[in-house]
Amino acid sequence: MTSISKSEAKTVRLIIKRQDSPETAPYTQEFVVPYSDNMNVVTALMEIQKNPVTSDGKEVNPVAWDCNCLEEVCGACTMIINGKARQSCSALIDQLEQPIRLAPLTKFPVVRDLIVDRSRMFEALKKVKAWINVDGTWDLGPGPRMAQKNQEEVYPLSRCMTCGCCMEACPNFNDKSDFLGPAPISQVKLFNAHPTGNLQKDERLTALMGPGGLAACGNAQNCVAACPKSISLTKSIADLNRQVNRFALSKLFDQ
Repeated sequence: MTSISKSEAKTVRLIIKRQDSPETAPYTQEFVVPYSDNMNVVTALMEIQKNPVTSDGKEVNPVAWDCNCLEEVCGACTMIINGKARQSCSALIDQLEQPIRLAPLTKFPVVRDLIVDRSRMFEALKKVKAWINVDGTWDLGPGPRMAQKNQEEVYPLSRCMTCGCCMEACPNFNDKSDFLGPAPISQVKLFNAHPTGNLQKDERLTALMGPGGLAACGNAQNCVAACPKSISLTKSIADLNRQVNRFALSKLFDQ
């Protein structure tokens, strides 16, 4: 008689909120998949993909989800897991209460099942010019050096992976508001602190003074608790408030 190991005998139960297209209504389906050691939510979804059959024996289309790096760097696999927005690659089955409930983020349009369209966040990054403009500088030699103290202060901001967790937690970011959101605003501090990025500082601050900018933040501070990279988002917003106030006063007295 062949013995069955403990891991082979265990199963994982998932209840997944699904949606076939942006126009159709959502629904839930339950799946039971075999357990394996060190399993994460992505592994469980891959098991469903191999055998897309619900717990009551109905064959269905495989669940659609997004992932890329599988090491909590890209942010693509973010979804709501047991009521909390987080990355499915770092969500270990052994640390989750079953049944495991999966749902797409609610602050972004659903494309299909657990995949959402995060374009609004990327458009906000464009609005605040969250990049270093190096066009035409390739032949100018090395740029100005950044002090180590400043590097250490802003490096954590560079760890943002645009996962959307802070936007999901923010009560001011929704389809009835034009708020840019904590992640794009925090990136303004990062690029304004860079010696070359500072050349576009005024443009970024002007964007934060406009619709959906800093004035739309209600200071709920949910974003800090939700950020998987422990980025001090509210500190960034407070620092940028001071930058914007100084900038506005300078513009006023320049007239």
